[in-house]
Amino acid sequence: MSSDAIIFIIYLLILMIVGIYFSRRASQSADSYLLGDRNIGPAVTAFTMQSTSMSGFMFLGGPAQAFQQGWFAIYYAIGDAGGGIVNLTVLGKRMRRLSERLGALSPIEYLEKRYESAAVRIIGGIISIVFLFAYVFAQFIASGKALESLTGLPYSWALIIGVSVIIIYTVVGGYLAVVWTDFFQAIVMLIGLSGIVIMGLIHVGGLSGLNEQLAQIDPTYLSMWGKDLEFYGQWGVVLGAVLIYSIGYMGLPHVVVRHMSISSTKEVKNAVLWTAVYNQLFAYSPYIVGFIGIAMLPNLADPEMVIPTLAYTFFPGIVAAILLSAVMAAIMSTSDSILMQAGTILSRDVYHRFIDKKADHGRIVLVSRICILLAGIIGVIVAINQPPSVFALVIFAFGTLGNSFLVPYVCSVYWKNANKVGVVSSMVAGAVTHILWTSFDWQSATAIHPFLGGLIVSILAMIIGNLFGTPPSEPIQEAFEEAKGPRRLPKNIDKNVARDIGPEARSISDFLGRTPVKE
Repeated sequence: MSSDAIIFIIYLLILMIVGIYFSRRASQSADSYLLGDRNIGPAVTAFTMQSTSMSGFMFLGGPAQAFQQGWFAIYYAIGDAGGGIVNLTVLGKRMRRLSERLGALSPIEYLEKRYESAAVRIIGGIISIVFLFAYVFAQFIASGKALESLTGLPYSWALIIGVSVIIIYTVVGGYLAVVWTDFFQAIVMLIGLSGIVIMGLIHVGGLSGLNEQLAQIDPTYLSMWGKDLEFYGQWGVVLGAVLIYSIGYMGLPHVVVRHMSISSTKEVKNAVLWTAVYNQLFAYSPYIVGFIGIAMLPNLADPEMVIPTLAYTFFPGIVAAILLSAVMAAIMSTSDSILMQAGTILSRDVYHRFIDKKADHGRIVLVSRICILLAGIIGVIVAINQPPSVFALVIFAFGTLGNSFLVPYVCSVYWKNANKVGVVSSMVAGAVTHILWTSFDWQSATAIHPFLGGLIVSILAMIIGNLFGTPPSEPIQEAFEEAKGPRRLPKNIDKNVARDIGPEARSISDFLGRTPVKE
């Protein structure tokens, strides 16, 4: 066995040890296994949110997109750099408060309780399971490719080994194992990719030298409209490319669950700060590596192998193996979160809600573990047949989930009278629109990105559907108001109140000062 393969096996063993360490705490209750007792700190929340969001796409799909489209791909990076900040700022505090007030342990359960409808839970559960599976299949494909490059094993065996480790520590350790391995892997991702970017820029003479070389190969690589000006004048495509990652994360169940598990709303600001720093250092790097690949790897057969190929070009085997651990870190940090969320939805939102309402926390945890295991096995079988590219599958699944849930989640904490008819209409219309827009390539006909098209339809469906439903019950409206947090009086009112009660307050103080105190 090669030394670089040994390095990576050690890395996998470390992750398994983490899962075993958290297994005892995870068994204590369903709340502990599914949400880590809602006690996750700001730095861990921020890092797990980012590593979960970015996935293997950032190491395989993103560089491949940049390799094929040139600087147009940077629009996705722009959205990604701000996506986590927008997500935490918009949903963080309010969703944390409201989810605890409603006693919700999963994002889909949260929607049912907020909108008071079993139909919301059924439809949301179906959409989330189908497209979370599609999302995780893409991660499994990425893991097989990465391990194949790293170890020299056949793709199918590399896939089985990588996925097996993910399944083991997720099943055993639950949510705590997922967030802590994500935290560790986010750091590995940042260090590994930074090393490849720095060496790549040195080889091509910095960004200026890189752009000069791209211009010599094909000037349209530098165009804001993409290689060969493919998207010339299509502002709807450009806007959609920015929006899908800048706001799309608010529609991903495996990402928004991080709002529900943070230790306190007071920690949201710190989590935003951690997110901002991490994103600016990381989000642009995969695309820059893709541009470097155009200059240095003109004959590369598979664009998704830009980073693994450059890693072995720049560094000795052992160092390259350590850096390529970052690829698997990205893949695993997303895969474990999706599997965990799929298990949560199937156990909490399907089994406990509709099959066995009297199931205790031990039974719920067991069902969740079984579902995670089965989801992983199905994913391996599908991924061995290698469906579409990682980039295509991630964008499709990401966009459909975002168009289904973004509007319902945002409205749940900002629109008091949002009701079940509106949210069902929004979920169905958003999902169907994105699926059709992508399947029939309506982007070419309309010059509008599928995500933007789905978002517009989802918003309209929410507004129109809401006209036909009844307002939420009084308890839900009260919970909604409480989720806003402490209310402060406007300054002018506060000043007038202070002036009006000032004389009375002074009189009471003088009276108490003159009155003897009885022992």
